[in-house]
Amino acid sequence: MFYLVDTNVLLRFADRSHSLHPSIRTAVRRLHQDGHNLQVTSQNCIEFWNVVTRPVERNGFGLTPSKAERLLQLIERRFPVLPDTSEIYKEWRRLVFAFGVSGVQVHDARLVASMKVNAISHMLTLNVEDFKRYISEGIVAVAPGTVGGATT
Repeated sequence: MFYLVDTNVLLRFADRSHSLHPSIRTAVRRLHQDGHNLQVTSQNCIEFWNVVTRPVERNGFGLTPSKAERLLQLIERRFPVLPDTSEIYKEWRRLVFAFGVSGVQVHDARLVASMKVNAISHMLTLNVEDFKRYISEGIVAVAPGTVGGATT
């Protein structure tokens, strides 16, 4: 099975000092061991770059572009990037209208559109609630702490 990895998971996966880093690593390892393929979209990579290069005082990591490049290369090796297609935009348009999506939630809708176009039903995310509206679309949001029977 294929999983899309949400940006919030990628950020904690990359930040070894974050309190959620161990549970994220465990979830990723378990999913890989169980034969699942974990992938990302270009949007995830763009959002990742935004946060890791943003100043610390603005809730970022404060990394230089060269350090961000090294981290992003690691992410891309571990989580292959899905192709962008014009079908993703068409599906996004359908979703935002059908679900009345507005504001910052349009970004989550684009991730769901990419999942739909690429026949991915599962997403590894820290924001399970944000994706509940897409259950009728066959989208299953999975918290890292619940992978492999864990409950944290």
